[in-house]
Amino acid sequence: MTTATDATKPTKKPARPEFSSGPCAKRPGWTLDALENALLGRSHRSKPGKVRLKDAIDKTREILKVPADYRIGIVAASDTGAVEMAMWSLLGARGVDMLAWESFGSGWVTDVVKQLKLADVRKFEAGYGDLPDLAAVDTDRDVVFTWNGTTSGVKVPNGDWIKADRQGLTICDATSAAFAMDLPWDKLDVVTYSWQKVLGGEAAHGVLILSPRAVERLESYTPAWPMPKIFRMTKGGKLIEGIFTGETINTPSMLCVEDYIDALDWAAEIGGLDGLIGRSNANLKVLEDWVAKTAWVDFLAATPETRSNTSVCLKVVDADVVAADAEKQAAVAKKIASLLDAEGVAYDIGAYRDAPAGLRIWAGATVDAADLEALTHWLDWAFASAKASVLA
Repeated sequence: MTTATDATKPTKKPARPEFSSGPCAKRPGWTLDALENALLGRSHRSKPGKVRLKDAIDKTREILKVPADYRIGIVAASDTGAVEMAMWSLLGARGVDMLAWESFGSGWVTDVVKQLKLADVRKFEAGYGDLPDLAAVDTDRDVVFTWNGTTSGVKVPNGDWIKADRQGLTICDATSAAFAMDLPWDKLDVVTYSWQKVLGGEAAHGVLILSPRAVERLESYTPAWPMPKIFRMTKGGKLIEGIFTGETINTPSMLCVEDYIDALDWAAEIGGLDGLIGRSNANLKVLEDWVAKTAWVDFLAATPETRSNTSVCLKVVDADVVAADAEKQAAVAKKIASLLDAEGVAYDIGAYRDAPAGLRIWAGATVDAADLEALTHWLDWAFASAKASVLA
């Protein structure tokens, strides 16, 4: 076991210290030259603009293995915009089960209860590190959930709890799961994500994927509330198909779109979805091996089956730190992150502001396993230094 007293300052640093959970590290080898063909100074509604946007959609379908009858659209405001677009457009037709076990899921609960003010809402909630009882969820009602809790490092293990013959719609926030985890498309009616996560794309754009069942709901149900223009996906009771062929509702950044296409091309080069998942799993294995032999740290996720292979959340379990008051516990975790930032070893690895004190290390496909291996040695050094400083 690695302890606080045997950690010495390492000499080898990660080649890339970007371990932020969003925006995430660029793909290996990325430079600004990757964007030299971006369609700049041209309308996104021009013929070349539509071609580039359609290319991004088509490559998304290929890499993610999205069924041919599912629609894929590029929308505004990152994953948040995509989730809100889905909830405001689809919910209210029947009762809804809301699942939350971290901050973003809790945010969707707040929006449904306090903003949409739906009457028939059941909440299934769990604390950071755990999942709610998935067996109690009724998928004959609509269901809103995150596949992977980015701020807790806890994911749903599979889609077995979702009925194949369900009557409700499943709305899945997959922002830190898409491209790193297998998504069972037959169990999901709406999937959202931002390409700034697993693919390391530039921020501000979301992707919204709709099943035929979701489209049927859009065309047969009109919400009781006013619908902002940015959310409208139908006209005259019919789906606006252009949204899902590259005719975006608002103006996208063609520079960001080019960056996304570059990331998708890289994904294809390394073996598509299987290659991406393989890299994420290998990265998680580096951290799992380190945690297994290190006494002062553990995963926030309560069980291995629910442990994220992207947003890996860690807690300090050293007996001396745990025995200290909450303020000092938080100070140790913050000191670890600040020390590594100052050394240029790891940036942005502090726990999310609403999460328990700890660390959050991105292990998605754009991160190299060798960099994570180097980081683990620095983490031991930083913990020893932080403990000595805070608990002195």
